[in-house]
Amino acid sequence: MTDDVNLIPAPLTVERGGSAPARVALDERTTLDAGPGTGSTARWLRAALGAATGLPLADGPGPYAIRLRISEEVAREHGPEGYRLSTQGPVDGSAGGAAVVIEGGGPAGAFWGAQTLRQLLGPEAYRKAPVADGPWELPAVTVQDGPRFGWRGLLLDVSRHFLPKDDVLRQLDLLAAHKLNVFHFHLTDDQGWRIEIERHPRLTEVGAWRARTKWGHRASPLWTETPYGGFYTQDDIREIVAYAAERHITVVPEIDLPGHAQAAIAAYPELGNTDVVDTASLTVWDTWGVNPNVLAPTEAVLRFYEGVFEEVLDLFPSTFVHVGGDECPKDQWKASPAAQARVKELGVGDEDGLQSWFIRHFDRWLAARGRRLIGWDEILEGGLAEGAAVSSWRGYAGGIAAAEAGHDVVMCPEQQVYLDHRQAPGEDEPMPIGYVRTLEDVYRFEPVPPGLSPEAAAHILGTQANVWTEVMENRSRVDYQVFPRLAAFAEVAWSALPAPEARDYTGFARRMDTHYRRLDALGVDYRPPAGPHPRQRRPGVLGRPLEGTPPIV
Repeated sequence: MTDDVNLIPAPLTVERGGSAPARVALDERTTLDAGPGTGSTARWLRAALGAATGLPLADGPGPYAIRLRISEEVAREHGPEGYRLSTQGPVDGSAGGAAVVIEGGGPAGAFWGAQTLRQLLGPEAYRKAPVADGPWELPAVTVQDGPRFGWRGLLLDVSRHFLPKDDVLRQLDLLAAHKLNVFHFHLTDDQGWRIEIERHPRLTEVGAWRARTKWGHRASPLWTETPYGGFYTQDDIREIVAYAAERHITVVPEIDLPGHAQAAIAAYPELGNTDVVDTASLTVWDTWGVNPNVLAPTEAVLRFYEGVFEEVLDLFPSTFVHVGGDECPKDQWKASPAAQARVKELGVGDEDGLQSWFIRHFDRWLAARGRRLIGWDEILEGGLAEGAAVSSWRGYAGGIAAAEAGHDVVMCPEQQVYLDHRQAPGEDEPMPIGYVRTLEDVYRFEPVPPGLSPEAAAHILGTQANVWTEVMENRSRVDYQVFPRLAAFAEVAWSALPAPEARDYTGFARRMDTHYRRLDALGVDYRPPAGPHPRQRRPGVLGRPLEGTPPIV
């Protein structure tokens, strides 16, 4: 990679233009020449680069244009998300020059090429208003690129701590800036129900609010006594989904069942196991951990959640719908005469069979509507539903088992890519959770485990970093935990990297020197390489640090 390019994630190839000028300028003469299929990229360029540069970027072809095209050749070579960017005029030698040519294998490829163009313009291109008169110059290069994985995701948990809509839109911009294309939206849990469901209004009237919040790890003695909550209206969701689509990001909703359901049960007590628990006395949970209050295995509960999913499908066009399926304690089902009678009636053998019955039902229900179920790797218990995909979070093992059985997998092992886990040892890390996962550790993460058969490896859809917000009370705390590690993760998900031990972390760290300046311009409150600023620390607030090297499981 050339010295002044410093692209993240790293592209496949960067070539200097032989006899071409060393720099190519964008100025008041620069136009946008958008071909069919590139309209969303043109809109984004005009908004983002227009704000930062002050340039009008009017429509039209010409020798000073940024030319956007869809290319079958690029699609053949690099896939629909691949692109070729040249600042040396048209790469096909056609008449009518252009300052910049971006050819995408599809609309998404053109957009990712535009993201690379922004990086080439320098960190000031990430500001919302011009801070200098220019000139806006590009190195004369040709970049050819395409992603390793089709699923390059980030999960954001808004149930434990709620992020307002504008903060979610900002997260989508940050994903796009790193060429990530899946936003896993964790919308429901014990601590809050965050999506409006019109036929069940108490889900947000009651389920979106808790009386107080644990401050720190669940073992902490501290509480925030202010009532807490929030939710997204259906119009908010439509806006988020549309905003993501303009950036070629798929929003995958998660509605948890049959565990992580106390907020729903607090709103509608009949959803719980009423023969063993006084569900009418339950409130939205105010602490963290695995909650014992799970859904009752009844037809009425199925009908209730079918109604929820009907509205969810109307809002989210994603093929995949996440149903959770994780951390579902079976104690209430074991103690419930009604649940035990259900085990016998359904012939599912035991309580694990009940969980599998829940998942299989919604697998069939979603498939009948042209969608696909995805769930955490606990859905393997009691038999994996046919057609279901797996988010492998407890380690690699669940994903390996699912892939070897012919099921699609998203690799997101907690020991490697849970970004709520601490970034360094020592007392300065705020509310430290889990193992130390440094920037370099994330850079050396490998989504496809060694020894996986080629047939099974083909079922690895991609990878995802997860952000659970129990100890992240606001946007700045999310920024601190996610960045700069998301930049390393994005390169792992996008770039064709060598084996972990052979990766050039020194080169990546050098490119990060420029990328930190991009994050500064974007206003990202990341963890500085030398450690947290004093305002980023949380002294005296208990976390749960784990020592040693995380196991590979």
